[in-house]
Amino acid sequence: MSSVIDQAVQARLIAIAPRSQVIPASLRYDRADPFAVRLVFPPAASLDGAEVTWTFGRELLEEGLCRPAGAGDVQIWPYDADAVVVEFHAAGGMAVVQFETQELSTFLTRTYELVAQGDEARHLDVEADLAALLREA
Repeated sequence: MSSVIDQAVQARLIAIAPRSQVIPASLRYDRADPFAVRLVFPPAASLDGAEVTWTFGRELLEEGLCRPAGAGDVQIWPYDADAVVVEFHAAGGMAVVQFETQELSTFLTRTYELVAQGDEARHLDVEADLAALLREA
């Protein structure tokens, strides 16, 4: 079994303009970083033409599917029965993106098949991470 999940999703960028814009995105999960989820937007979706990756807790995604969650740079909440909103805050501004609830739920289920909830710490390599930090210092 692979240690990485990479799932394509459709994101709807919510804008002030008359209509929102649909953009491709990718959800990524790596067993080597078991607490984190990455949401990757392609270069075409960013203002500066560079790929944008947001990293946030898998637990935040799970909570945000059911009720408003997050108080920092990433906030997630159910919009209705079929959609979830993710709001991103950065120094340069903010973005509001809508996803189909089913796509996010499917992704989350796949992550729990790879690393069960509560077993994340067993997949951390603390010694390797500490050695890498010491090399960088």
